[in-house]
Amino acid sequence: MKTRNRLTAVALAAACANGAFAMDVAGFEFNGYSRGGPVFNHSDGVKGNLTLGGELQKYRLGNEGDNGIEVNFAKGFEAGGINWKVNYMPAKWGSGDISTEQAFVEMSGFSFSPEAKFWVGQRRLRIQDVHIVDYFLLNYGDNIGAGVTDVPVGGMKLGVGVFSGDKFDGGLPNNVKAHRINADLSDINTNPGGKLRVLLTAVGGKNQVGGGSGSGISLMHTQKEFLLPSITNTLYLQTSRGHARIDGEFEAIEGTSAGKRATRIADSINWQSGPFGGQALIGYQTNKADLTGVETKDFSLGGRGSYAFTKNFKGLVELSTTTRKGNTGPDQRLSKVTLAGALALSEDFWSRPELRLYVTKANWNQAAAVANAATFGANGKTSRTLVGVQYEVWW
Repeated sequence: MKTRNRLTAVALAAACANGAFAMDVAGFEFNGYSRGGPVFNHSDGVKGNLTLGGELQKYRLGNEGDNGIEVNFAKGFEAGGINWKVNYMPAKWGSGDISTEQAFVEMSGFSFSPEAKFWVGQRRLRIQDVHIVDYFLLNYGDNIGAGVTDVPVGGMKLGVGVFSGDKFDGGLPNNVKAHRINADLSDINTNPGGKLRVLLTAVGGKNQVGGGSGSGISLMHTQKEFLLPSITNTLYLQTSRGHARIDGEFEAIEGTSAGKRATRIADSINWQSGPFGGQALIGYQTNKADLTGVETKDFSLGGRGSYAFTKNFKGLVELSTTTRKGNTGPDQRLSKVTLAGALALSEDFWSRPELRLYVTKANWNQAAAVANAATFGANGKTSRTLVGVQYEVWW
């Protein structure tokens, strides 16, 4: 493992050292994402991750406390009217090993379907996220597989992917198998400014706990100029069962855990009106384990606002409140507020890179402290304050 990581690091260094040359080569792409920075005011080793555990409950501003980078290298070619591209994305987060996030080849331009893009390998197919909680609600891919995207179907677009349970950096135990098929239908016109997207998931497997099957469906409706010209609204309705995860990927396929039944309704808005931009979210999700019947009901409400005092300086405010209910015991509650000043390239909410100085104050009840006694609830604490500096960049 260490030898492989050293070789990968050498390859990355060589690629970066030759970046000026590579960027001049036609068809070369270099993009990625990174964030990091010091947390000055913390205790018990807790630098962030103040969350009750729900997928829509970690409001991230001033609450990440981690460091990492993902870079994607891609080179496109053309031969005989066929376009093809090779992609490779390594990633390094914290003290963990360098991992392979993507490694695939894509081809397009075939006479029978010029717009369709065929691919084989390990590929991210991340459809839609809510940035303020750092979570993709519709997301398939990430395992080794094969598929096609952008197939025209009566004014809509179809994508299909078939996946194994393996990844470039490792596979399932020898006696455990899993496979998944996803169908993604997008650009379904519903009304002026409105579009619907449908993601279907079907999972099968062998020697999985509780059986290997699973299925899921996600509906996402995006409405431009929602109430005001500057607002875009996205509504999500999702459900899944068994070893299909609610976002479209696998759920617990290592052969050691059962699947679950999940349902989710969520709504997010994005806006930018002059110097004022932001994003807000309301969501509700239930999860019920197949074998034990343990159930959680998670509520999330929060938002981040951005106001540009000048072209390159923004004030940021993020407010959130979250609740987790279980089969037994009292409800858990956690609220957070973060204030930050940020340097950026422009006044837009999405402008990156962004350099931030932040102060975070979070409070939670005793039930949340008990449930999270190994982390932020250590020693019976029911509040924490974090002060830090962070960069975030994508390119």
